[in-house]
Amino acid sequence: MFPRIKEEIKIGELTLRFLFDGEDTDNSLVVFEMLVPPNTKVPAPHYHVHVDETLYVMEGTVEQLYGTETRVLNPGDKVFIKRGTVHGFNNTGTETARGLCFLSPASIGPEYFREIAAVVNAGGPPDMQKLLDIMKRHGLEPVKPA
Repeated sequence: MFPRIKEEIKIGELTLRFLFDGEDTDNSLVVFEMLVPPNTKVPAPHYHVHVDETLYVMEGTVEQLYGTETRVLNPGDKVFIKRGTVHGFNNTGTETARGLCFLSPASIGPEYFREIAAVVNAGGPPDMQKLLDIMKRHGLEPVKPA
């Protein structure tokens, strides 16, 4: 059974509900539920320098970029994204997608997403340089789509 939600962070229309963070796992794992309404702005393709990511889709569909290929993930599908692998996602479906995201180690946690939310939710177009600076400081490297 999962614990109660520790924290909910909204980044535009994207909602993240944190279940475990580094405090709970001796900095080894972050786990959050992700709610992605259709056509929501999502992170640009990127890779993690020091963190592996796993996504498990529970509802809806997610179009997942993995390296140079795009996969459609349906409920019950999962993907393991090794650090250094370019990835990104979109919800091009008609219903909200819901999934569990696992990050290990816990160096990309709620603090990163709070910083991103502050820039994205400030009103008007987000300051892209601030977003890039936050990403790089937390070990995420944005890449241009192929």
